[in-house]
Amino acid sequence: MSTTYPFLVADLEDQATPGRQQRLLVNLSNMDDYYNVFEKYGFSGSGASWAEHIETILEEHAPALLDHVELLGQGEIFGVYTDGPGATEQFLALIQPIFGDLGSLSKYLSQADPGDFFE
Repeated sequence: MSTTYPFLVADLEDQATPGRQQRLLVNLSNMDDYYNVFEKYGFSGSGASWAEHIETILEEHAPALLDHVELLGQGEIFGVYTDGPGATEQFLALIQPIFGDLGSLSKYLSQADPGDFFE
C-alpha cells in the first residue's frame, strides 16, 4: 500500500472481531491546516464532520463498501473500522486522494453544500 496519510492503519490482531479487522485513525488535534480548510467552506472539521463527508463520498461512489466499514467521529478523532485488508484498500483508494492533500480536500469541500451537512 502506498502512503496512507493522514490515516494511520493498524491491524487489530487480538482485539479483532469479524467486522473490525483493521482500524484507520486520524488524530486531528494538531491538524490546524485541515481545520482551516473545513472552516473556509462552512464545516467544522471535527471527527464527526470527517465521518459525515466520508460517508457521503462512499454513498455516492462506493455504496457497497459501506457494508464493510464502520465510521466513527467524535471531537478531534476520526476513525474507521474495516472488515479486512480488501475494504481498507478500497477505502484508502477512494478517500485518501481527497483527504491526503489539502488542495484536493479544498476542491471537494468547495463543491459541498454546508446546508446538506450537520457538521
